[in-house]
Amino acid sequence: MAAPAALSEASPGTPDLAVSLRAVTKTYDSGVMALGPLDLAVRKGEFVSLLGPSGCGKSTALRLIAGLNAPTTGTVGVAGPGGAARTGHSIGFVFQEPTLMPWTSVRENVRLPLKLARTPMPEANRRVDEALAQVGLAEFADAYPRELSGGMKMRVSLARALVTNPEILLMDEPFAALDEITRFRLNKDLLALWRDLRKTVIFVTHSVFESVYLSQRVVVMTSRPGRLSAEIRIDAPEPRGEAFRTSAEYAGYCREVSAALVPSYAGQPG
Repeated sequence: MAAPAALSEASPGTPDLAVSLRAVTKTYDSGVMALGPLDLAVRKGEFVSLLGPSGCGKSTALRLIAGLNAPTTGTVGVAGPGGAARTGHSIGFVFQEPTLMPWTSVRENVRLPLKLARTPMPEANRRVDEALAQVGLAEFADAYPRELSGGMKMRVSLARALVTNPEILLMDEPFAALDEITRFRLNKDLLALWRDLRKTVIFVTHSVFESVYLSQRVVVMTSRPGRLSAEIRIDAPEPRGEAFRTSAEYAGYCREVSAALVPSYAGQPG
């Protein structure tokens, strides 16, 4: 008999762990088994990318970590500040689409989580200004989404995720729809932000190149139901920039990750 599902509201058990998935599965009401069994541990302050074919459960894993869905079996452990019990604001989520409210300003879009939490206005104003400055949009606080480029809209979405000062940042293919130049720029800015804030980042992507450039560790998943297939540690020096992106070391890591990804597509339709 399968173990009962559990969602741990306390520390994942080890002081330096931010997230721990143990024997996690997810089967939807339709009968589709999307995930697992999956075991994954992410250390505090680590930048990890989840890489795998479409439909392998990467986004499902993020939703389980965020508490948006419950696992069918297994345990999801997520630590809050200082390893204490998780709160609603210890996780920030950046979705693939910016999902901004078109009828209101950038400032009010970013303020939304604080408004829902009934944060006092002076504190909310300070946090919104700080979050917009962190993503380079301080001058666009009063603009409306229709006035922004795709990259700027994604920066607003990132600021909204950061405004509650979460311990963990979950990012579900946030740059997939952007042109290559904008994507490179946002990759670079995200790394700089991660170095400054030292958040735990779990980043879903379909891009081998993006995963290698951003991550300390790339986790390759199998086709559905998604399981851990391989882990590749990217031991490149910091800070990373264009010199790394054009280096033989970067190309070597990309080849290694690509080779690890090939078995994940076995049996997948072309």
